[in-house]
Amino acid sequence: MREYPVEIWMAFAETFGENDQFHQWLMTSGYPELGALSSAIRGSEDAMGWLMKHQFYHFAALDGAIDNQAGARNWLKTHGFEIFLHLADAVNMRAESIQWLENQQLELFLLIAMKIRTYRDQQTFDYHKKTF
Repeated sequence: MREYPVEIWMAFAETFGENDQFHQWLMTSGYPELGALSSAIRGSEDAMGWLMKHQFYHFAALDGAIDNQAGARNWLKTHGFEIFLHLADAVNMRAESIQWLENQQLELFLLIAMKIRTYRDQQTFDYHKKTF
């Protein structure tokens, strides 16, 4: 898996805010996979297809795990993406994963989880309006 600097993860976290500039920046600055992940988490099936087509299976599985899909959770576990498994669980307010991220000093991923959770709590999903 590609390593991302903290600033890139912060830009990813901000894609769940109201300003679309961060999403556009990721898409045009060499991080389209993170832009696609953001779009997939926000409901875009086109983005999920893009992640799969470009072999970003770990990001596709993260999206599925956030949606509590057992197969996605198992894939992350089997392929050693423990951080993403805990991130997904933190989005879903599972205390043990929040504690795990804190213990690992991964506050950045707690911030990302909070941003995703806040975004999802404010949305009413309409699959007819999914965009990428």
